[in-house]
Amino acid sequence: MKAFVTALVITALFNSCNSNDDTARALSNGETEKPSTHASIREHVLTSEEQKTLTPIVVMKDLEEGNKRYAQNHLTENDYIGMLHSSAQGQYPEAFILSCIDSRVPVEEVFDKAIGDLFVGRVAGNFVDEDILGSMEYGCKVSGAKLIVVLGHESCGAIKAAIEHERLGNITAMLAKIEPALEMSKDFVGERNIENHAFVERVVKDNIINTVHTIPLKSPVLKEMLDKGEIKIVGAYYSFETGEVSFLN
Repeated sequence: MKAFVTALVITALFNSCNSNDDTARALSNGETEKPSTHASIREHVLTSEEQKTLTPIVVMKDLEEGNKRYAQNHLTENDYIGMLHSSAQGQYPEAFILSCIDSRVPVEEVFDKAIGDLFVGRVAGNFVDEDILGSMEYGCKVSGAKLIVVLGHESCGAIKAAIEHERLGNITAMLAKIEPALEMSKDFVGERNIENHAFVERVVKDNIINTVHTIPLKSPVLKEMLDKGEIKIVGAYYSFETGEVSFLN
């Protein structure tokens, strides 16, 4: 029995040495040692040439497919350090996402995107002002993004605060930019309060639509691009229940 155990130990040591020798030979030939599971990890970032071939419809479809992966918990694995190095000399994102600040909406993950894929602007209530519009103009006119997505979400706290007509510091002026959505929802039938989920959802979606309409009205630069078909501006609604993004007409 003792001799049998000794033989097993010797065999294990021999196999380990062979494995180490193989690794050493690979490294000496300039190969990088990586676990086999890393074979499917994404290292690529968008290039200028690739961005130029994109259209707004293609980008929108890509975001839809990415969101499906997110909702099914099948996110792409990314080599973030490799992508960081690859994108160090420039960025060529495919879209600009305007989102609420809500911490439960991780924008890049929601669309299964990573470094170099998206411009992301965030403000409570996902409305536009001069700064956001300027950022969008930079993202699209200067840096080539093809799609603007105004992303609202279920049970938005900023929307609820606007419904309640909250007044506090700079929040007061901020909520004034959301109030047009309350006017748009004046034909809603039912209780008009934050306890009514259907009403909150209606105002959230009206606010998204209002922002989509406001962008070209307040940005001649983006309106010209929109008219030429160089970009598309769409609204989208994120569900906390499912993780799914619904694009609005």
